[in-house]
Amino acid sequence: MKKIITFFLFLFTMTGFSQNITLKGKITDDTNIPLEAATIYLTTVKDSSMVDYTISNKNGSWEIKTRKLTKPVYLKVSFTGMVDYKQEILILEEDRDFGTIKLADKSTELNEVVIESEIPPIRIKSDTLEFNAASFKVRPDANVETLLKQLPGVDIDEEGKITVNGKTVNQILVNGKPFFDKDGKIALKNLPAEIINKVQVTDAKTKKEELSGEKATGDNASINLTIDEDKNKGFFGRFLGGYGSDKRYESSALMNYFNGSKRISLLASSNNINSSGFSMDDIFGSMGGGRNMPLYASDSGNFYINGMSFGGSGITRSNIFGLTYSDKWFKKLDPNMNYFYTSADSENKNRNRSETFLPNDDKPGEPVNPLGRKIITESTSSTNDFKYAHNFSTEFEFKIDSTSTIYFAPKLVKANAKTTSTSRSMTSDQDNKLLNNSEGSSFNERDNSAFNTELVYNKSLNKRGRFFNVTMSTENKIDDGTQYSKSDTYFYEDKDGDGNIETRADLRNQQLKNRISSDLYNGELEFYEPIADSLGVKIGVKYEKQRSSNNRDGFNFNETTGGFTDVSELLTNYVSSDANTFNPYAGITIEKKKYSFSFSGGTSIINFKNYGSYMGSNYSLNKNYMLPVAEASFRLKIKKTQSLYTGYNFSTNLAQANQLLPIEDLSSPLYTTIGNENLNPEKTHRIFFSFNNYDFATRSGFYLYGNVRFTEDKITTFTAIDASAKQTTTYGNLNGTMDTWLSASWNKQIKTESGHTYKFDLALSTAFTLNKGITNGQLYESKEYDFNPKAGFTYQYGELLTINPIYSFRYTKIDYSNYVISSTSNYVHKVGVQTTSYWPKKIVIGNDFNYTYNSNLGSGFKKDFFLWNTSVGYNFLNDKLMFKVKVYDLLNQNLGTSRYISATGIYDSENTVLKRYVMFSLTMKLDKFGTKKKEENQYRFWSF
Repeated sequence: MKKIITFFLFLFTMTGFSQNITLKGKITDDTNIPLEAATIYLTTVKDSSMVDYTISNKNGSWEIKTRKLTKPVYLKVSFTGMVDYKQEILILEEDRDFGTIKLADKSTELNEVVIESEIPPIRIKSDTLEFNAASFKVRPDANVETLLKQLPGVDIDEEGKITVNGKTVNQILVNGKPFFDKDGKIALKNLPAEIINKVQVTDAKTKKEELSGEKATGDNASINLTIDEDKNKGFFGRFLGGYGSDKRYESSALMNYFNGSKRISLLASSNNINSSGFSMDDIFGSMGGGRNMPLYASDSGNFYINGMSFGGSGITRSNIFGLTYSDKWFKKLDPNMNYFYTSADSENKNRNRSETFLPNDDKPGEPVNPLGRKIITESTSSTNDFKYAHNFSTEFEFKIDSTSTIYFAPKLVKANAKTTSTSRSMTSDQDNKLLNNSEGSSFNERDNSAFNTELVYNKSLNKRGRFFNVTMSTENKIDDGTQYSKSDTYFYEDKDGDGNIETRADLRNQQLKNRISSDLYNGELEFYEPIADSLGVKIGVKYEKQRSSNNRDGFNFNETTGGFTDVSELLTNYVSSDANTFNPYAGITIEKKKYSFSFSGGTSIINFKNYGSYMGSNYSLNKNYMLPVAEASFRLKIKKTQSLYTGYNFSTNLAQANQLLPIEDLSSPLYTTIGNENLNPEKTHRIFFSFNNYDFATRSGFYLYGNVRFTEDKITTFTAIDASAKQTTTYGNLNGTMDTWLSASWNKQIKTESGHTYKFDLALSTAFTLNKGITNGQLYESKEYDFNPKAGFTYQYGELLTINPIYSFRYTKIDYSNYVISSTSNYVHKVGVQTTSYWPKKIVIGNDFNYTYNSNLGSGFKKDFFLWNTSVGYNFLNDKLMFKVKVYDLLNQNLGTSRYISATGIYDSENTVLKRYVMFSLTMKLDKFGTKKKEENQYRFWSF
């Protein structure tokens, strides 16, 4: 580690010597008022290549640290609403103070000729940060993700999370509209960077905030990609086909047609390598695993397209077809439509080992065991899961007139899933005495459908800033399932204490039919009245109706009839709930140039009805609540690129019907649950903050985030475990639980005259969680500490070579009270390096090498492994075709092991993973756009 730090310091020091002159000055208007966020940049006189840039601070001052310049350059200054400034400089070999540069107001009279200004690399307009894409040099075949990585303040981590100046990006649009999905990952991976004109970054808003013109109440960011006007008319496509060892295959197609406001895109994919199939990454596309995760990948192996999850643990064969259409009708109606079909067939073999801690237990007639007790369960399973889904979503925005806009977004999902599994498990105590064992098989088929709608209407009234809006949403879901299960479970216990173990068998062969339905209706009316230029009040009312039901019918197999004809009272159950919530509220907002504040509070008046029927008994419970609701936020804009955001939220959470109704559910041979009608709603206090600071002059940023959450009347489990390890669980309220986390990150980028780029990334996340519960009548408490530092470094040599090493360490420690152990811990090291080479010409070589070490996996679970993915590609036919050979898991060591530590135990797991394969593929690219854009204003970064 010492050598690594020394190497980083050496690189940092060496790069510092290349930036050996300082340019500075001050920007004002013609009345000497300082101009904050003016863009100051240097371009070469010869070909307008970008040399360096910065923005002015709140005092109008600016500073550029750059190399000595021996060839003529232009110093240019740009500010919205002002006439651009340009000065030619023949040579820059020493520090220079340009003094005060005054910009004149840009006035356009009727008899004047308007000359379009040059576009600066960065422009800050009100709450929008705008990048001129042409100013940032990327390879001709680069995608949008590559372009974003070149932008100052934009960071994309190894898991695909995007942040801009420290703010998490949760929405990416193309020409103001979603490209298949608002998350935008398909756009990032597949749209070519060359068609992008501007990258606009704003605070992410809800549709209600967007239509009303309110400030964003959240702390996320939104990116809008505008397409170059000359390239917003044309066609481009990507087609891929590949086949490899072990019958591995992949194929995908993406076709896009643009014509002004009209956009039609089609995508399709099929593979059996755990990939979504949509990546224009010529080096690592579709590899999966390591740091090359498919779109929206989770740790379990699921991946997500348009909000849908498919795939999972194991090896998945997936198929996807998608179609999106966006246009502008009648000048006032903007439609956006998406359709997706997805299917996934997954196979997995799983092995688990869990240790469940029990409190010290003084049994009558037995000496007290000072070490307490624990039970150990070892299990194996084999699962095949096939599912498909149709997903159709639309968005319509209609501008009724200059004061009224209505937005409507319906979404329909129809899905089916079939799961076949076999399993075995064995549970023993701390002395390896067998308590129970079971084996079984099951088949489960589910049909589900969901229909969601969102409607927002906003009306601006006759006073500036005054508005009235209506928001309505619905969510209707139905899930019909049929399950066939056969299980043999045996319990071993010395009930009478005579030393002889008695065996009790629970043999089941059952059919279970289940219908789960839920309906959610929301409505809100809000009126906003500006009291002064910066002060406003709002009043409103919300209404919510939520209904849910779970209707379960169980049948036992009848040997005589050969069918499932005997009704099982143990399995048959009906539970429903109906909650009506009425919430009047009022709030205040303050909007100043440098800060904003908002507060709203109200009362939730709730009527909560619950009903159940089980084993011939009916249960009914009606509760009424009056609960407070409050939220507040404060945002301070210290500078244009430096801000502080903090807030408070108080919320409540009702118990579920099965947690409230006193029904003893005996449907499982190993687990029994009983509701508690005396449960109170949870009450949660949350305090959060963030600090963002990016310095364009030094190309460095520092970000800090924190969150604290306290919960009163936390709904938790009260579990009793008997001598045969059968568990009976009820629910209760406990106070004193909390969780908190704090994270910080820092990054810096340096570019040199000779084309070298260095980027440094450091991050640290910490967390603390206090949990409580009841086991065997005794209170337990766990305190979890998490510590997760990360370090990354990226080196680029022009367009030829990229080297990206990364290291992360995660340490988890839990202290227990009243358990067999007082503490347990685990740590995971992950280190990797990714390299990409575009030399020799036409050849693309990529390597992704990772090592993972998991310290405390149980016996029988391998603790560490190497994962090495590599590929070699060759471009030909004017780079329209690429032939590629890639090897996944070159060393054949990939593992699917993991350890999870909870408040009540330790869980080790191993799942099937992809192992080594070789893939041969061919990629074809087709592009046909409108006329070429003029060369002017297309600056590309060559050096800083």
